[in-house]
Amino acid sequence: MTAWLREQGYEVNQKRVRRLLREMGLEAVYPKPRLSDPGVGHRIYPYLLRGVEIDRANQVWSTDITYVRLRQGFVYLVAIMDWYSRYVLAWEVSVSLDSSFCVSALDKALRQGQPEIFNSDQGSQFTSEAFTERLLQDRIQISMDGRGRALDNIFVERLWRSVKYEEVYLKDYQSVIEAIQGLRAYFEFYNGERLHQSLNYQTPAAVYRQGQMMAAVTTLN
Repeated sequence: MTAWLREQGYEVNQKRVRRLLREMGLEAVYPKPRLSDPGVGHRIYPYLLRGVEIDRANQVWSTDITYVRLRQGFVYLVAIMDWYSRYVLAWEVSVSLDSSFCVSALDKALRQGQPEIFNSDQGSQFTSEAFTERLLQDRIQISMDGRGRALDNIFVERLWRSVKYEEVYLKDYQSVIEAIQGLRAYFEFYNGERLHQSLNYQTPAAVYRQGQMMAAVTTLN
């Protein structure tokens, strides 16, 4: 496409053409990574959040995996979010879909607090014994999306849209290290500076801290 446009007299580079194609939703047809396939023999837990009102921090956490395209290939990104505040508690990048990077992100998140319910899709990383046992040992209820129901985890789906359109599609990462550096800067911005209309124009970090303080006061009383 870049070569054709140049032949028509348009001075464009490959990066600009790639960005414009993404904005228009145009892409090549090719097999994409399947990220939500359950592991053989893994236990699937029911979805617990239908009709539940989310009114406090650490009531519900959720997680998901997406892939981030590099100049050559791609990496996998997992994030764990508090539903009430939209605060990203932890994230990790991996070059493979081994469950260890998801468990690592979970360990980081649990250093900040503990949810009542933890929601995920039915992917093998989240149904693995290593992941579910880490939740069960802290008596955290496990909830899993229904098959093909992306809206069951809507807040993380919105996070991925923000990450892709506000960071990934604008940067064209050359390497894994460059991707990690860019994502680290973005999540710091997302948590600490990006105002959310749904949070009354506060940041996720501010709302999460307020929620933790309110919970502590309630416990003391």
